Amino acid sequence: MIFWSEPKLAQFTSNFETKLILTSHQRAIFVPLMDNFIVSARKYRPTDWDSVVGQGSITDTLQNAIDKNHLAQAFLFCGPRGVGKTTTARILAKAVNQEALSKDGGVDENEDFAFNIFELDAASNNTVDDIRNLIDQVRIPPQVGSYKVYIIDEVHMLSTAAFNAFLKTLEEPPAHAIFILATTEKHKIIPTILSRCQVFDFHRIQIKDMVEHLKNVASKENVTADEDALHLIAEKADGGMRDALSIFDQMVSYSGNEISYQEVIQNLNILDYDYYFKTTDLVLDGNVQGLLNLFNEVLDNGFDGHIFINGLSAHFRNLLVSSSDETVKLLEAGDNIRQHYLDQAKSCDQDFLMAAIKLCTECDFRYKSSKNQRLLVELTLMQLASIQKHPEKKNY
Repeated sequence: MIFWSEPKLAQFTSNFETKLILTSHQRAIFVPLMDNFIVSARKYRPTDWDSVVGQGSITDTLQNAIDKNHLAQAFLFCGPRGVGKTTTARILAKAVNQEALSKDGGVDENEDFAFNIFELDAASNNTVDDIRNLIDQVRIPPQVGSYKVYIIDEVHMLSTAAFNAFLKTLEEPPAHAIFILATTEKHKIIPTILSRCQVFDFHRIQIKDMVEHLKNVASKENVTADEDALHLIAEKADGGMRDALSIFDQMVSYSGNEISYQEVIQNLNILDYDYYFKTTDLVLDGNVQGLLNLFNEVLDNGFDGHIFINGLSAHFRNLLVSSSDETVKLLEAGDNIRQHYLDQAKSCDQDFLMAAIKLCTECDFRYKSSKNQRLLVELTLMQLASIQKHPEKKNY
């Protein structure tokens, strides 16, 4: 804490956001306040149907159900983490009340019906008593709006007894109640619950959709980002938008308002595409010595041999889809990387790529059980280098 005289305090507070505290002796204590940083996953969380990324079929179905008054009273949203299950549940909870009131003479668009939406974390409220308390609340009609919406997250964590206590209410809920259950593990939900819900399977968000959303966020945050860098972030997120936005925030903290491809590789410890392009060139030339030296460089940079061989297998797959106009659409990469794939694919015939993928897959399968994993990868690289020299070895 800093103690200042009144003139000095007035001068300082004119330039900064402050908090002023008076002590029992009427002495001014100045405490500077920092702006609270809001992570992008929260700041840019969708608030309407149009802003939900990559789940168009689900949002269209729910919108049509509301418009046509065919809305069920129990839903199960299942899918991987970070793909929009809870977000969609909140939008649905708000939309049903807005639609109901708009038919009765209009509704304020800013009304979020917060008192009508109840969220329960089943991971920490998974007992029979918790469900009984919930059932007691369900009986009370809403004070504002037409529906009370109950969002139960991680519902697979409920105990079997809690599930059974919930069955009757879920099957015949009051007219004013809607239940939305969300889970990442659908197989753990008992069949009697599944049969009482409309089930919506959320899929992993495609890389192109994630890249477009990241571009939009970067524009709003005044961040300049290479498209190849955003592709890497999207790939690292593995289909989860929340993970992608978290990585994006991490990169902004690391590199400031300019995110480059090289900085993403360095910060996220990703094996650069260039290693795989160089490896393929050496394989095509049959350069065993060069391959062994390149693999040694990969290990010296702290990468695991398993990661390298899996990445090389994916690289050969990308070359395979790049070799045909009919399959090139399956290649998910930035413009610069895509062009590099198209150029290298011209040097690789299909038989070679099929044999190479098979060798890499066999190495991947045997890697964990091998007692000399480095030698296993090196042997695979030698076999890859011999394919072009000995065409009869393509059928390993």
